[in-house]
Amino acid sequence: MNDLQKAGGVAALSEAIIYLSAFVFFGAYWNFPADADSAQKFAFLAENQNILSIVNLIMYVLFGVLLAILVLALHERLKRAAPTFSQIASVFGVVWVGLVIASGMIANIGLATALELSTTDPEQAMTVWRAIYSVVEGLGGGNEVVGGLWVLLLSVAALKGNELPKTLNYFGLFVGIVGVLTMYPADVLTDVFGLTQIVWFSWLGVVMLKIRKN
Repeated sequence: MNDLQKAGGVAALSEAIIYLSAFVFFGAYWNFPADADSAQKFAFLAENQNILSIVNLIMYVLFGVLLAILVLALHERLKRAAPTFSQIASVFGVVWVGLVIASGMIANIGLATALELSTTDPEQAMTVWRAIYSVVEGLGGGNEVVGGLWVLLLSVAALKGNELPKTLNYFGLFVGIVGVLTMYPADVLTDVFGLTQIVWFSWLGVVMLKIRKN
């Protein structure tokens, strides 16, 4: 049990690092030429395909794998004290795992497909890329409803079962509500959810790494 909790703690801290790294990468490094024509945009994507593919693997696929460990660890921790809410939360956690991993795989395959098409028809390739990007955003890039529901239900379960620090749980309620609100298409909500999740994952990871007395 303690080993699983420690694994969950490491996973939670790793999630926070991935979130923070993504903010830094897209905020400070990634300089996509949004005002350029289709040919110039694909020239930029082709030049940066490898780094973008690696970022997608880390930000989505690795994140999803770590999330699966965390979902299991938290379910084990909460299932006795709050079985119903823990089970419902775990369902949304597992769904979020699948959506996040699928987003990363679609993003990378879609990028390769669009780049291949861009060599003959840049405008058609841009249409394909926009469609793929919309799918990725809908699954897990710009819509965090499922992740928000997971955090929200976990926080309710932890409060009912008197698990985890109460201040962490109340903060989790806030994070979860913001995640649910991302169903409304506003970038600020997605940014707030991401930033608060960095804090929540970090805090949760530290708590889970503390040795529990059974």
